[in-house]
Amino acid sequence: MLTFYNEQHSQHQGRDRSVNGQPVPCAEAPLRADAVLAELGRRGLGRIVTPHGVPLMSLERIHTPRYLHFLRNAWSEWVALDPANAGKDAFPSVWPVRTLRSDVEPDNLRAKLGLYSMDSGTPLTAGTWSAAKTGADCAVNAAHALRLGERSAFVLSRPPGHHAGADFYGGYCFLNNAALAAQHMLDDGARKVAILDLDYHHGNGTQSIFYQRDDVLFISLHADPRFEFPFYLGHADERGEGPGLGYNLNLPLPAGTTATAWLAALETACIRLGSFGADALVVSLGVDTFAGDPLSRFALHSADYLRVGERLAWLGLPTAFIFEGGYAVKELGVNVVNVLEGFETAL
Repeated sequence: MLTFYNEQHSQHQGRDRSVNGQPVPCAEAPLRADAVLAELGRRGLGRIVTPHGVPLMSLERIHTPRYLHFLRNAWSEWVALDPANAGKDAFPSVWPVRTLRSDVEPDNLRAKLGLYSMDSGTPLTAGTWSAAKTGADCAVNAAHALRLGERSAFVLSRPPGHHAGADFYGGYCFLNNAALAAQHMLDDGARKVAILDLDYHHGNGTQSIFYQRDDVLFISLHADPRFEFPFYLGHADERGEGPGLGYNLNLPLPAGTTATAWLAALETACIRLGSFGADALVVSLGVDTFAGDPLSRFALHSADYLRVGERLAWLGLPTAFIFEGGYAVKELGVNVVNVLEGFETAL
């Protein structure tokens, strides 16, 4: 398996996040990618390469120019407000909720942060743009590798991406790597692409990007949003809109979901994937479904991830795996690489 590794990922390192009004250590940390990289090296699972840079035009296929301009310049604006801000992460404090306008970008940076962010738990740092942009480069490179004949590719990057929408960030995510990979495949000649999101949390950003389209099938297995982040999207009745009706499938699961129940939901997803006729598959690979994950209320174990990879291999599609969530750092590398090894050895 060809792995595209984001060597710039550690430039994004949040100091903390806000939980119930209190700062707590940020769970989305460089150690996550480091753990996966170490396990890849230990098992010798394919080549690890760095990506070629891609133009902003490629990112604009998914994200709005206004949002990209904000991300590129937010840190310099933050420090310009007060030189002391160089020692603090940037967080929003106001949001344009219902009846307030979002079409006019304010001049005030604090207001911009709220305009483009969905939560107060995603720190924007000095290296956020560099890390996120290089991650997007990895995703586009991986998609291109599949179109050139690779059977599979893995994007090892952080920050993750599936909560990021066309013009907003949140849930630790800034650029939607899965969406960028899928769109590049379509631009490169694919007729239809499927995205399967296996993260514990619903990929609200990916859903919103493709919700009105029939050339991308989006399927997500995740914790029921009635009790889990992102709370406001991911319900079973969200099936798509307009031309996209029937091309969005959410499989929300209750707290305490075991491997047996989760794998049954995966089978439902695979059956729908088989009927779609995709030319390629993008997998948002979050392993925060693990029983020991501090942010999870599911109960999968390390051996279960080998079965996940094996089942995905039997779909017979060129597949790009995009690293998303997973916060049990001690077991994280094993869990992620188990999926990849299960896929590689199945056929």
